[in-house]
Amino acid sequence: MAITKNSAVSSALLSRRALNRATLERQLLLRRTAMPAKDAVAHLVGLQAQNTRPPYYQLAARLDGFAPAELAALMESREVARIVTLRSTIHLHTADDVLSLRPLVQPARDRELRIFRAGLTGVDLDRLRSLAAALVEERPRTPGEIREALHTEWPEADPQALGIAARCLLPLVQVTPRGVWGRSGRVVLTTAEHWLGVPARPAPAPDTAVLRYLAAFGPASVKDMQAWAGLTRLREVFERLRPRLVTFRDENGAELFDLPDAPRPAEDTPAPPRFLPEFDNVLLGHADRGRVIPPRFHGRMGRGNQTYGTVLVDGFLAAIWRQDGAGRPGARPEVLTVQPLGGLGPTECDAVTEEARRMLSVMAEPGAADACDIRFAAFVDFG
Repeated sequence: MAITKNSAVSSALLSRRALNRATLERQLLLRRTAMPAKDAVAHLVGLQAQNTRPPYYQLAARLDGFAPAELAALMESREVARIVTLRSTIHLHTADDVLSLRPLVQPARDRELRIFRAGLTGVDLDRLRSLAAALVEERPRTPGEIREALHTEWPEADPQALGIAARCLLPLVQVTPRGVWGRSGRVVLTTAEHWLGVPARPAPAPDTAVLRYLAAFGPASVKDMQAWAGLTRLREVFERLRPRLVTFRDENGAELFDLPDAPRPAEDTPAPPRFLPEFDNVLLGHADRGRVIPPRFHGRMGRGNQTYGTVLVDGFLAAIWRQDGAGRPGARPEVLTVQPLGGLGPTECDAVTEEARRMLSVMAEPGAADACDIRFAAFVDFG
């Protein structure tokens, strides 16, 4: 494909399938790699971690030779940590990214805080920040403990708003054992600086974040990155970087930016099935999610706040899945149910079954992959 550099008018067209293959390659989903888990977390600019188990499944789908204990060890050694960053949701980041990305997305936390200002009448936010930091650095505290202590200081304020203010004003990380594979723990918080043992850093130039986003999610539009990060007003950053980038157009005419040397595989490159957990960023990392989610399947990944695991077939969302009998990490599942959203042929079902057994061999106890009953069922909302 010919690439026309720095020309918004004559940019080459990327078909939906070509865009899909490029995204999967950046996301390590076109072929698995032997990359260490920490390097993968950094390359992907974090893993969506709204629930505790998905980060492990995200890496199992992407890495050759991955074992959950590898990521668990990184959490316990504080080389990675869980913190609210992108899109106001919890992500698992390397320690370096915890310290740099959290300041970068502070404008989004400021917007969130303004929503709750009515419940913070008379509250000195600078004092709240100082008191909350002292509380959680004295010892890690639960969200309820933080709200209770702040409400004692400001009894006329809304306790929920006080807790949200602490979360918006401070980089609060969830301390272990929360999120450690094979263990359980409630949400307990302290500051990133205290947990990681290093001082806070100033927000990095957004240019670096744009380049990293394109490396992991590109080619992408300005709106795509804004949706991924939960930020606004990034157009001027892309324009500043334009001389260093190449541009394309998607099938809808939107301008897409990319790194000149980034991989863009041919659209007929094979894409094996992949089992992904709920909230995987490959499904959420763009404003236009059609590169992975066929339009007819929009809204089929969940109901309300419940989102299901998903299966990619030929690179696109094709089914949802769940495990029954796997109530805790490491438990032997009894049944893994795959519900295709459309038709899957016998060859595709065989490939999905093979990938399911591979996933189980990584994530469950020895022998569970063979013992598990893998079933295909007509689509009915899991509820």
